[in-house]
Amino acid sequence: MNATDYLEGELAKHVLRTGTFTKPAAIWIGLFTDTPTDAGVGTEVSTSASGYGRVQCGPADASWSSPAGGNGASTNLLDFQFSAPTADWGEITSFGIFDAETGGNALITNDLLVSKTVSNGDLAPKFAAGDLTITFS
Repeated sequence: MNATDYLEGELAKHVLRTGTFTKPAAIWIGLFTDTPTDAGVGTEVSTSASGYGRVQCGPADASWSSPAGGNGASTNLLDFQFSAPTADWGEITSFGIFDAETGGNALITNDLLVSKTVSNGDLAPKFAAGDLTITFS
C-alpha cells in the first residue's frame, strides 16, 4: 500500500504540527491501467462512454475490518463492484482510494497482485469481500 504525497502531508500536519486533517465524508475506489506515482498521478480508466465509475467504499465500520493486535491492517468486509464495461477498459494493473467520486485527491494506491484485462461485455469487475488489505505500517 502506498500513501500518496497528499495523504502523507496531511497526516504530518495533523500529527506533528497545528494543522488538522478532515476525514473524508466518503471514499471511493478507482482502477488504473498503470502504476500511479506517489503524487497520485496515473492513468485511471476513462469514464467516457465506457460504463466506468469509481465505487464508494466507506468510510464505514461495515466496509473495513478494524486493525487487530497493532498490525495496522484493514480488510474490505463488503464487495466493491463496478458497473459492467460498455467499452474496453484495458489492462487494469492498480487501484486507488480517493476522497471524491470524480477528481479529488488520491489517498492510497497499490498495484494488483494479478492484472486483469477488462473488455466490453465482460462481467462487472469487483473486489470481493476479503480481496483488499490496506496496511498502515
